[in-house]
Amino acid sequence: MTSAIFTASFAFGVDAPPQVVQQFLGKYCLECHDADTQKGDRAFDKFVLPLKAVPDLIEAKDIIDQITLKEMPPKKADQPTEEERLAVLRALREATVAARGLIESTGSRTVMRRLSSREYENTLATLFGRRVDTLGLTADFPKEKTAQHMDTIGRSLVTSGFLVDQYFQSANRLVETRLGKPATQPKSWHFNSHFIQYEELSGSHKSAFNYRYLNLYEQPNTDTRQGGYGHIEDFKQGVPVSGLYDLEVEATAMHRDTHYDPAIFGIDFSEPFILGVVPGDVTKGHIHYPQAIEPLLASTVVPDNTPTTFKFRVWLEAGQTPRFIFPNGPFESRASVVTINKRYKDEFKADVGSSGVGRAHILLEGKLPHIRISDIKINGPVAEESGSVEEVAVFGKGGFKEDRAVEQLDAFAEKAYRRPLTDADKAPIRALYEKRIAEKIAPRQAALDALKLILCSPSFLYLSEITTDPVKDLKPYDLATRLSFALWAEPPDAALLAAAKSGKLTQDAELKKQVQRMIADDRISGFVNGFLDSWLNLRDLGGMPPPRETFRYYYAEDLPASMRAEVRMFFGDMLKGNGSVAQFIDSDYTFVDKKLAKLYDLPEQKTLRLADGFKKVSIKGNEHRGGLLGMAGVLTVSANGVETSPVTRGVWVSENMLGIQPPPPPDVVPAIDADVSGATTIRDRLAKHRADNACAECHRKIDPLGFSLESFDPVGRWRKSYPQGKNNKKPAPLVDASGEFPSGETYQDFASFKKIIRETREDLVTKHLIRQLLTYTTGRLMEPSDDFVIDELHEALKKKGLGLNTLVEQCLMSEIFRSR
Repeated sequence: MTSAIFTASFAFGVDAPPQVVQQFLGKYCLECHDADTQKGDRAFDKFVLPLKAVPDLIEAKDIIDQITLKEMPPKKADQPTEEERLAVLRALREATVAARGLIESTGSRTVMRRLSSREYENTLATLFGRRVDTLGLTADFPKEKTAQHMDTIGRSLVTSGFLVDQYFQSANRLVETRLGKPATQPKSWHFNSHFIQYEELSGSHKSAFNYRYLNLYEQPNTDTRQGGYGHIEDFKQGVPVSGLYDLEVEATAMHRDTHYDPAIFGIDFSEPFILGVVPGDVTKGHIHYPQAIEPLLASTVVPDNTPTTFKFRVWLEAGQTPRFIFPNGPFESRASVVTINKRYKDEFKADVGSSGVGRAHILLEGKLPHIRISDIKINGPVAEESGSVEEVAVFGKGGFKEDRAVEQLDAFAEKAYRRPLTDADKAPIRALYEKRIAEKIAPRQAALDALKLILCSPSFLYLSEITTDPVKDLKPYDLATRLSFALWAEPPDAALLAAAKSGKLTQDAELKKQVQRMIADDRISGFVNGFLDSWLNLRDLGGMPPPRETFRYYYAEDLPASMRAEVRMFFGDMLKGNGSVAQFIDSDYTFVDKKLAKLYDLPEQKTLRLADGFKKVSIKGNEHRGGLLGMAGVLTVSANGVETSPVTRGVWVSENMLGIQPPPPPDVVPAIDADVSGATTIRDRLAKHRADNACAECHRKIDPLGFSLESFDPVGRWRKSYPQGKNNKKPAPLVDASGEFPSGETYQDFASFKKIIRETREDLVTKHLIRQLLTYTTGRLMEPSDDFVIDELHEALKKKGLGLNTLVEQCLMSEIFRSR
């Protein structure tokens, strides 16, 4: 029996030999489903374990469904006992888990994989020396496929004909936009009128200001979108070429001291207003609505009531126009105006109108909070002293030289391919360059076309290996590439390539030195962000958001950004400080900003300011927080947005913390319906769902992992009771956060639950973390044959104190990571 099966058996009480299935089928099924009879076109006389192919898996799933529903054997036939039914279900579920592992096996070898979309953009930014997110190069790429939430797995990172075409288009756009642009003299533009704003704002602005001001009324993340984006009506065509542009913007924070009820706006008026700049493209959708490509280019705090000029230097692509946003602005401008018109109508001399959304009278007589922009100057493109960053990055100091064109292209290709070039690498580059020259193309353009060829080469797009069979250990350049994309999600730097060139990188001392150097570098954020998105599935945070009407603060304060930051800072702190991985289960500190301090009801909410950012805070003695399971990001991503469920969160804990994959529920089992009336608790509904022993078999393992987390609402706020149901006059049901593990341990609340996990399941958590780290960094799923190395790593780690830095170091020095 494989190690994976042993794990499943330990986790779910599976202890049924394959003969159980044959005996069950022979006793209850073959009379109607043998080769001769085949009722319902089903024949089970040749069905045996272990399962060896996909059709076997499908047939096993069908049998599981029929037995679960008690539709097989039919009611008129002899019926199995409950013990027999559960035994055959155990055996079949175990067999499907084992079969999936065998069918999907790569033989413990990493399938040569392409760069993921995020690695692709990171790599281009490194090679060209400047951010490329303003271009949105991967915006039209197919959605990245993942395996067990990992986006680095070779077998999932497939390449289609469509994607190949997208690679060419991206390379063409990047090269032509950044290096092929025409020489352009700087130009100045000045705007202080005709600030037209669209839809229901237009009439009010004409009436109140005759379009004299450009006003921002709300944050970008709203439903109605009235005043979240301020564009320049007379500059919708955008800048002529990609480049650096200087902006001078005169702006004023208006009415932060408003006497209107602060609850109307849903924001913290103790914080100064913030002005941000993002790009916009009129060809990509409504200029006053969110667009797919709008990275933050600059931001500043705007003083109250005093027009102030701000200077920004921002990068804009050809055709992009600067747009202005109010990141911490009111939540819904239209709703705010409607409320003000109703509640404060007696304050206005002018008629408030019947629509409820008119705001001219409020702008003239009232105190509606907003940012007012009165003057905008744009100048550029700004010349860069030593030539453009891209020119230097691609062609070297001094830029493109016709007499050294092929030499310059080869030097760039060596950086792009992350290894020394072979003659086979050089030949197509030279050939294309010479072909374009023969076609009377200008030498520089010929070089740019060859550059596109390099960026579409498999040697660039794939983490290709020059290590050849039968050698198993990665050669130095392959190891350097794997290490760099593991820790930085971008190509090796000069120091790492030098270690590879010397041949020392494959030696333990040098490899350890490089690992620690890279962990200490700020670029380690590539690993921290990418790994946490995969291990904890933080990538999906915000994918199932809560209702706006009941979780207004979640949107108004952009909590998902703070939630992600907490987990990342906690992980990064443990990594650099070599904190014990046991702190992922429970800890006495975390990182919070003002928003999370408020959500967690911590004392720091009274002292922290937004400008302070995140602060490391003590939560010693706080039984509501501590460890990953006390973090709002984890609690939000493990909920479904509308309500919480011990099943959903229990499965998350089982898969992501303990490394135990629960069997999927049979397709035929109905979902647990939500009780919108609030008459029952989720525990009551689960009790009914578990009335069938076939369901109870798995739920008794899953549900105890989620019951303690019922103390948190769908966005991680602590609660003692569930929300009051609709039209229900009864008191809101109280949360029962107690539970009992199948192994007999009982807990009463979240704190005692974590105590049990730490005392009895710390090894499971640590081993799973090792397995996930190796999966992420090697680009392949771990298999049973890897468990021996994982066990050795775990034992060595325990002797060294379970430090996260040590864990990462040892994993990256292991034979699994250093092998093909």
